[in-house]
Amino acid sequence: MSIQLNNVSKTYHLKGRNVEALKPTSLKVETGEIFGLIGYSGAGKSTLVRLINLLEKPSTGTVIVGEDNLTELSSKDLRIRRQKIGMIFQQFNLIESKTVYENIEFVLKASRYNKKDVPARIEELLKLVGLNDKSGINAANLSGGQKQRVGIARALANNPDILLCDEATSALDPDTTKSILNLLKSINRTLGITMVIITHEMEVIKEIADRVGVMSAGEIIESGETYNVFSHPKEKITKDFVQEIYNFEVPEQIKETPENQVITIQFLSENAEENYLNQLYRDFDLSISILNGRIEYIKEKPLGFLMFQVSGKVEEIERLKTHIDNTHGIERVGYIG
Repeated sequence: MSIQLNNVSKTYHLKGRNVEALKPTSLKVETGEIFGLIGYSGAGKSTLVRLINLLEKPSTGTVIVGEDNLTELSSKDLRIRRQKIGMIFQQFNLIESKTVYENIEFVLKASRYNKKDVPARIEELLKLVGLNDKSGINAANLSGGQKQRVGIARALANNPDILLCDEATSALDPDTTKSILNLLKSINRTLGITMVIITHEMEVIKEIADRVGVMSAGEIIESGETYNVFSHPKEKITKDFVQEIYNFEVPEQIKETPENQVITIQFLSENAEENYLNQLYRDFDLSISILNGRIEYIKEKPLGFLMFQVSGKVEEIERLKTHIDNTHGIERVGYIG
């Protein structure tokens, strides 16, 4: 199911003043796509995602889900339509005193699911999220990752077309986060559900999102295919998120030595790094020392970074920088000197 936001905005009226949480924004999410929204706290991510199912009503604009204009639906029709938009949260929102089975059953009862079909549906959901053997365990006795799996099962209970994930992995450790992201990817592939992922974590976006929007101060400042956005970032905030991936720090003693110059370059293919370095050693009369380097994968496509120190004649260093800037697939993303 596709999502179309047309010039939506949200302004709150607080203590006699207007607070613009979301500036006029338009966005299209295609059917079956995983779309990520990344930004720091206060960027407007959660406000935007709550407009998709009209938990927050937009101050301006329209929200189109599939063929339906949600902003024109009656309260009754909107409640029915919301049953096809699942949502999971950072805080798992489970009833701790109830069993896993009862937590999922609660959602099905609330939506008036056919009573005789409830046990089979719960069994199907538990199998989908990998909790077949946890049905009778109280939610209070589950790990964080298991609780989020129950949250996902609840969100999927009514066979939604869309799944909204608001900081769904922020409370989890890295290994558990990876397992939850793998589960979401599997659900997307198996069921074809459109997903919108809200996060402040670059690790989440690079692992799961087909496309991404970078948010700041209530607006999407940069968007596109995830690999393209983060391999060629335009905005400072986007560049800051990329920096989180490789997080290279130049040693202080090198910063303090005037004759040392440090260059950071980016590679868009897995084998380019070694071949390119060999070329630099061969073609330039410079001393080149590697300080750091790594290859990351964004949606399974490699993105490599290399930091190295160079010393030698000024004109030769300038020739090197010009060469780097003119080489296809290589980008100079940092320079100290």
